[in-house]
Amino acid sequence: MNKSSLFRIITFMIIAVVLFELVAGKEGTWAVQEYPLIWLILGVLFLCAYLLETSVKTLEKVLYNTLPEEAKERYDAAALASKEQEFAGIKKVYAKLLGGKPMEEEGEIEMDHNYDGIRELDNNLPPWWVYLFYATILFGVVYLTKYHVFDAAPDQAEEYLQEVAIAEKEIEEYKRTAKDLIDVNTVTLLTDASDLNAGKTIFQENCIACHKADGGGGIGPNLTDKHWILGGGIKNVFNTISEGGRDGKGMVSWKADLSPSEMAQVASYVVMFEGTTPAKPKEAEGEIWVDPNAPEKTSEPEVEETPVDSTAVTMNN
Repeated sequence: MNKSSLFRIITFMIIAVVLFELVAGKEGTWAVQEYPLIWLILGVLFLCAYLLETSVKTLEKVLYNTLPEEAKERYDAAALASKEQEFAGIKKVYAKLLGGKPMEEEGEIEMDHNYDGIRELDNNLPPWWVYLFYATILFGVVYLTKYHVFDAAPDQAEEYLQEVAIAEKEIEEYKRTAKDLIDVNTVTLLTDASDLNAGKTIFQENCIACHKADGGGGIGPNLTDKHWILGGGIKNVFNTISEGGRDGKGMVSWKADLSPSEMAQVASYVVMFEGTTPAKPKEAEGEIWVDPNAPEKTSEPEVEETPVDSTAVTMNN
């Protein structure tokens, strides 16, 4: 297989891939990733292209062998001329960009230096190198003017800080929405009915033996009053469920049995018990817990009473 056949096959496969991407590709993913069957189709297309090129070459060879000697000579001469013209334009541009002289003309640029037969030529810099150098100068002028003269765009340090700030927001948003990344620092009180119902189910399956179904307490403490042994609020309750209660006599840790999202659901359900009235409430344990983040209640300013002098009061008849 010659270079022309190989070039045609490669071009055909590139066009096939581009067409598949335009027709079946989705934003953010390659079509071959979304539909692995495309690999099989591309393989079949490649095989067909290869067989077609091989068949054409075989047919040409068979027909060539049927020609008389004179016709073969003419054909060979035409094929040689065609081969010399193959990629002639590209070769011409390449030679121009290379900027060198043919070997027959190297004597014109030969220097007087000769080291054991190794000659030194005074070649000019290749045009492609010179053009690239000029392009870097132009780029430098534009860059200097834009970023350091007119301050038309943020510099690299500012871009870095902006991207870090965006990334931090994205991380926070991801942590907020990814339920199983919840920890004691990020947990928040869940109020959706679906979450509270899930928390109720978990509570009934695992907690009523110690706390009773209404939260009134049994072996475990009463969950309906304002007293808490290890602190109230969603974060403290979540931490108690996750890490367990007091050593030796408190509740066991549930983090090996419940996912973070499940612990957040049952903790939110437990917090909802406060203020309810159980059938047989257990005596309060611990201390009254006050949310340190709750807004402080402002007392009304006292109004100073001014004494009234009864002697100054007169009556009009």
